[in-house]
Amino acid sequence: METGLAKTRGGFLSRLFGRAKDEPVTPEWLDQLEEALLRSDISVSLVDPVMLQVRDVVADRKADTVPTVLAAVREALVAVLEPGARGLAETPLRPRVILVVGVNGSGKTTTAAKLAKRLRDAGETPLLAAADTFRAAAIEQLEVWAKRVDVPIVSGTPDGDPAAVVFDAIQAGAARGNSTVIADTAGRLHTKGHLMDELGKIVRVAGRAREGAPDEVLLVLDGTSGQNAIIQARQFTETARVTGIVITKLDGTAKGGAVFAIADELKLPVKFLGVGEKAEDLIMMDPRAFVDALLPIHA
Repeated sequence: METGLAKTRGGFLSRLFGRAKDEPVTPEWLDQLEEALLRSDISVSLVDPVMLQVRDVVADRKADTVPTVLAAVREALVAVLEPGARGLAETPLRPRVILVVGVNGSGKTTTAAKLAKRLRDAGETPLLAAADTFRAAAIEQLEVWAKRVDVPIVSGTPDGDPAAVVFDAIQAGAARGNSTVIADTAGRLHTKGHLMDELGKIVRVAGRAREGAPDEVLLVLDGTSGQNAIIQARQFTETARVTGIVITKLDGTAKGGAVFAIADELKLPVKFLGVGEKAEDLIMMDPRAFVDALLPIHA
């Protein structure tokens, strides 16, 4: 995880690294800490209580050096990410149905393929569904990825009905004995109402294809988009039964604080992180490992 988050870590508190191990905390340093947290795209609504907690422990002399204060910050941030189920939802029904949603450019299609690889490597028999029929390139992209990760795929036709593709894929998965169907849905813009309506239709049709489906609706957000990711997330959670978040492109941003802002504001678990371009660069969220990668203990 540390390698994939190198850039995020470098920008997160880079100006505060390298301080003497027992250097005392000053009001100026605390101001720098607060500024660094805000610059990393952690929301003000989250930074304020974190800094209040930090100043309290400093005032009570429970933490009076840079390392001890960073330890307090670390625990506060871990607490933000801890709530919520880890990993994918389990169900006795087959196939398990996972919808992958998000805007164009978020890494949604590649996330669907990488998730399929994770499941295949774990011994499952996933099936991909290319239901982003509004963009022919998305179908082709997922077909290429399906070959790369050696997972079968059900594809729609350009401008076809995406809900029909999801329905067919779930039925095909049931007939073939696939453990999980992972559907890449249209890369709709969150500002386009009719496309959000289409997402709602996909959710309803999935439930007709298999009772109780979908089991997971994973919203993929671009970690480089900062506060815009939260705006997108609000729109999607109003339309679909979003169960978890996947945050991508964390290898290319110094603003990893959006992870905390999203988790705090939406009260949804961040289930996976995208930290690179390779098929194996989708990792399960581990709150403590994530925070330790951003704020190394020996920073």
